[in-house]
Amino acid sequence: MRLHDVPSPENWVHEHTVYACVMGSRAFGLATDGSDTDRRGVYLAPTSSYWHFQKPPTHVEGPLDEQFSWELERFCELALRANPNILECLHSPLVEHCDATGRELLALRGAFLSLKAYETFGRYALGQRKKLDADVRVHGAPRWKHAMHLLRLLMSCRDLLRTGELVIDVGYAREELLAVKRGEVGWAEVEARMNRLGEEADEAALHSPLPAEPDTARVADFLYRTRRASALTSP
Repeated sequence: MRLHDVPSPENWVHEHTVYACVMGSRAFGLATDGSDTDRRGVYLAPTSSYWHFQKPPTHVEGPLDEQFSWELERFCELALRANPNILECLHSPLVEHCDATGRELLALRGAFLSLKAYETFGRYALGQRKKLDADVRVHGAPRWKHAMHLLRLLMSCRDLLRTGELVIDVGYAREELLAVKRGEVGWAEVEARMNRLGEEADEAALHSPLPAEPDTARVADFLYRTRRASALTSP
């Protein structure tokens, strides 16, 4: 691969995607008529593309609206850190593309899950809660859509800690959550629900079936084999 042969960002997505899914409200079971379609994906940069000064990008935004993709190694790195957005991407019920490498990645979903999620989901939730509190102070009310999604995240976190499995579709609570989005539930009640879910997550973490750490060795073996296979087939 010569320098001028380095693919454009769009080419990485079009030609090298191994896994693609729909995220956001549609994956969470909370879509309405006006909901966007958020697409996320993982692409595998050929091993030979690393043998040049210009390295493959770790992520690509687009080419479609509301589309974002990660290079496989970066995706795995973030998943091992229990990044909430990445873990949820791995568990989307709406898969649009999945080749052999993508299927092996999905088979590793359990290897990425650990008690680290208690900290990362909690830290993300705290950041979102601070933003909602600021909205209430400044505007007298939160952004209700964001309040709904924070409740959804807290539900998923609690259930992950209880069961050891991450399920992101919260359709069972659809009407309850959409009522929050429409502003039909008072902020005091929403706060109480958030606090209760946080306490339930704290309790679940004490007895969670999740391991303390992810199975980094399994993931590393997968990455090594994938990179090696790509190197052997590169021109």
